[in-house]
Amino acid sequence: MIIPFMRKTLIINLIAFFSLFLQAYSQNDSIELSGFLPSNQAGLFDTDQLLEITLQFDISYFRKVKPDEEYQDAILTYYTENHDTIIKKVKLRSRGNFRRNNCEFPPIRLNLKKNENSGDQFRNIDKIKLVTHCNIVNPECVLKEYVAYKLFNSLTDYSFRVRLMKINYINTKKQAKPFTGYAFAIEPVEFLAARINSTEIKTQGLNQGNMKPDILNRVAIFNYMIGNYDWSVQRLQNVVILSQPFSNDPSLGAIVPYDFDYSGFVQPPYAIPVEGLPIVDITDRHYQGICRTREEFMQALVEFRAKEAEFYSIINEFPYLKKSDKKVMTGYLESFFNMFDKKNTIVYKLLQDCK
Repeated sequence: MIIPFMRKTLIINLIAFFSLFLQAYSQNDSIELSGFLPSNQAGLFDTDQLLEITLQFDISYFRKVKPDEEYQDAILTYYTENHDTIIKKVKLRSRGNFRRNNCEFPPIRLNLKKNENSGDQFRNIDKIKLVTHCNIVNPECVLKEYVAYKLFNSLTDYSFRVRLMKINYINTKKQAKPFTGYAFAIEPVEFLAARINSTEIKTQGLNQGNMKPDILNRVAIFNYMIGNYDWSVQRLQNVVILSQPFSNDPSLGAIVPYDFDYSGFVQPPYAIPVEGLPIVDITDRHYQGICRTREEFMQALVEFRAKEAEFYSIINEFPYLKKSDKKVMTGYLESFFNMFDKKNTIVYKLLQDCK
């Protein structure tokens, strides 16, 4: 049996060893880590243009069973900019935890046949996550979550790129009227890792102290800004931890968050206040990061203050949400930036809430 402090020491040593191994292995390959980078990077995330696709599969079975291990056969169709038709045989299944069990239509994991065809937007992608509508009644929630990803993209490259889609669903099981819903694809973690010269760590039991401070501060403050509590380093809950062997301190991990739906910014109908936190409404904020000094918090907040106008532009220029939704979203961010007052209320709140 490994007692807690020995276990933590062992984990940290394993990260350091793995990082040093990568350094030794890659010293002749330069910092590009060409062994990790696909020969022809996927083009799916190189544009923000809406991609319309069609998925044909047994939707009746998918909705009823919501299989999270068994893959179903499906046909994916879309058109290129040159009006060529791309038809791909794919497989899909449901994914996720909360949304798979609580949504009428759960998120999808697509299993694609990897290829390097330059005309295929899904080239070099093996498996990819699709965030779909939870139900037809609240289609705006998936769009709001997409915008949350774009806000974080504007802060850092240490973030998952996303691609907005309009999906036409055709049920192959029975005669039923096709329906359409918005969705977005999330960049595969191997592409994220290749972009920032990293590799994924899947070890549970790490804590926030094992993360690079500046990257962790950004993630924690961003989640505070959007009112998101659904993340944890220790449980690897809605975060990816990356090892960076060429950084100044390779023993520390880089954290990248995902899944922003359960937040005050998105306000999905299924969200309720998290038990055990001093909040009474999903829109309440409570800082979930570890404590820093007043000066460290002030430094971490600089980039957020500088991005305020850009955040509002990302929301207001997004063409697929109603004005009323945009007003609520910008108003929620304003309540965050209003704490950047003469008394630095925002710093006081972070110091008050931090772990």
